[in-house]
Amino acid sequence: METKPTMHCDIETGMCEIPGAQATTEDTNIAAAQKPIKLLYFTDPICSSCWGIDPQLKKLALEYGPYFEVEYRMGGLLPSWEAYGGRDVNGPASVAQHWEEAGAHYEMPIDGDLWLEDPLPSSYPPSIAFKAAQLQGEDKAGAFLRRIKEMIFLEKKNIARWDNLALAAEQTGLDVAQLKADFEGKAVELFQQDLALARQLGVRGFPTIFVTDGNDNRILVYGSRPYAQYEQALLQLHPEATKQQYDTSYTSLFGKYSTLTTKEFSVLSGLKTSEAEAHLQELQEQGKIGKYASKNGPLWKRF
Repeated sequence: METKPTMHCDIETGMCEIPGAQATTEDTNIAAAQKPIKLLYFTDPICSSCWGIDPQLKKLALEYGPYFEVEYRMGGLLPSWEAYGGRDVNGPASVAQHWEEAGAHYEMPIDGDLWLEDPLPSSYPPSIAFKAAQLQGEDKAGAFLRRIKEMIFLEKKNIARWDNLALAAEQTGLDVAQLKADFEGKAVELFQQDLALARQLGVRGFPTIFVTDGNDNRILVYGSRPYAQYEQALLQLHPEATKQQYDTSYTSLFGKYSTLTTKEFSVLSGLKTSEAEAHLQELQEQGKIGKYASKNGPLWKRF
């Protein structure tokens, strides 16, 4: 089947690719993190495959959190629709069906109707907003990224619009006025630096994760992969890492994460998807957790 030169996310390979990008083996020095392992994670707020690996990354954090940290870099999946051009490009509507298929494949709620109702002209504004959020701290930036992903994948909110970005910032404890100033200033250059680093490292799609150690040994995990592949990459570079046991109860999991999809709760709790769904529904009916119902699956929330 011919690959269309558009914002292409392939379920079989688990990748959202940048049209025309070429791989390279050029070596670029990556500064070592304070923890022994760093995950240099190239992503994009509208990358469906990146949303698909959130359960694996959460589990990795719970089991191996003391040994690694994540450094988020924005990759620029959708500069603009005009940038793609060509007779095979159908525009935003062509993404809607893919998102529906991706949601079913990853068992993560994704509502493709956004692309029919209020399509984004570019993923650059939310990417720049994330770089602005990083200036206020990595924890808040991580919460902000999670929130805008919930907005776009479940709530059909156009996160290229400033009002939605400002709302997400307010909801995640960011200084909105400062975010706006940085969004229009420093964050633009920081985003360009991310794009430059992505080109240097040959990043051609998302998710791309370079698992690195203090000596700049590097293992590439490209695309959506099973949990074991992320675990093995970490252990290959840091064999001394010991898997941590963690509390799988809903009180503990929702104590750490303010929201979880059914798939995320299933992966983290060790329950089958059907068991996790039934358990979460019961907790919601008992008033212990909240629920946001989207077309293709709920988001469960702690009170």
